[in-house]
Amino acid sequence: MREPKTLQEAILYFSSMQNCIDYMVVRRWPDGVVCPTCGRKDARFLAKQSKWQCKSVHAKRQFSLKTGTVMEDSPIGLEKWLPAMWLLSSAKNGISSYELHRALGVTQKTAWFMLHRIRLAMKNDSKLKLGTGGEPVEVDETWVGGKAKNMHAKKRERIKGGWEKDNKTIVMGMLDRETRQVRAKAIPDVSRLTLQGEILKKVSKAAPVYTDAAQGYNRKAIKGFIHETVNHMEEYVRGEVHTNGIENFWSMLKRTLGGTYVAVEPFHMDAYLDEQMFRFNNRATKDNPLNDADRFMLAVSQISGKRLTYAELTGKVGGAAF
Repeated sequence: MREPKTLQEAILYFSSMQNCIDYMVVRRWPDGVVCPTCGRKDARFLAKQSKWQCKSVHAKRQFSLKTGTVMEDSPIGLEKWLPAMWLLSSAKNGISSYELHRALGVTQKTAWFMLHRIRLAMKNDSKLKLGTGGEPVEVDETWVGGKAKNMHAKKRERIKGGWEKDNKTIVMGMLDRETRQVRAKAIPDVSRLTLQGEILKKVSKAAPVYTDAAQGYNRKAIKGFIHETVNHMEEYVRGEVHTNGIENFWSMLKRTLGGTYVAVEPFHMDAYLDEQMFRFNNRATKDNPLNDADRFMLAVSQISGKRLTYAELTGKVGGAAF
C-alpha cells in the first residue's frame, strides 16, 4: 500500500503492524536503526516480538520503536498511536479526549494521556529568534479563561469589586510577519520585566517590534528595539503598525480552547499552546502547500528524545508551569 494521504487511508494503512514499522523506522532512523542505549547501528530485528536486539551486551539491549520516544512504556499499540497523531495534527480545532476514546476504543483517561504526549512531540524546541531578517514582529498578550457572562452573578460582582481574583491565564505571543511563525507561552504577569525578558529571548534586535499601547510595552520595557505602538482606543492600524496577525492566532486559539477543550488548567496551558502553534506554523500557504500527511510526518519525526510520565503530567513530580 502507498503511504496515506487522508485519514481514511491512514486508518487502513496503520491497521497493519508491518506498515507501522516500515513508516516509523524511516522517520525515526533515516540512516538505519540505532540502539538508543549505546548507539550501535547493526541491531538484529526480532520479528516475533517486533523489537530489535543490540549485538553489544548491556542493559536494555532489546528496544522497540517506542523506546526513547513519547510513547515509551505505553501498552497502546502503534495502530492506535499513529491515527491519534494524525487526528491531532490535522484537526483545526483539536480533538477532545472523549472523542478520541470513542474513536480508538480506549478509556478517556488513556486518551487524555496520549494527547498530552503527542502535544509534547509537537513542541517546537527551536532556539532561532524571530525577525532575524529584519522583518516586523507583532507582540501581544491575551487572557484565557471563563467569560464574565457565563459566571454566577455573585461571583461576577465579587471579581468586579476586587474581592475575588479573576483566575485567568495570561498568554504572551509573538508573530514573525515574514515567516508567519508564532511563539507563545503562558506568563505569570504583564509586568515590564516579564514582557521585556520574553522579547529579549525570542526576538532579534534587527526586527521592528509592533505592540498595542499597554503600559508594559512602553519604550523602557523593550529598550534597544525599533518599537512602534498602536492605541486601540483610537485606531487598530496605522500603516504597517498593527497586531492583527497575532490577534488572528488568539481568535483560533480561543475557539479551540472554548469549543473543544472547554476548560484548561493554567498548569497545562503551554501544552495546548504547543498543539495550536504546531498546526498554525505548519499550515498550508501559497508558498508552502503543506497537507495533513505532511504535518503528521513532521509530528512523527519529533517523537524521539522526549518523555512524559503520568506523574509529571498530573503534577505529582516537578514544579508548576511558572
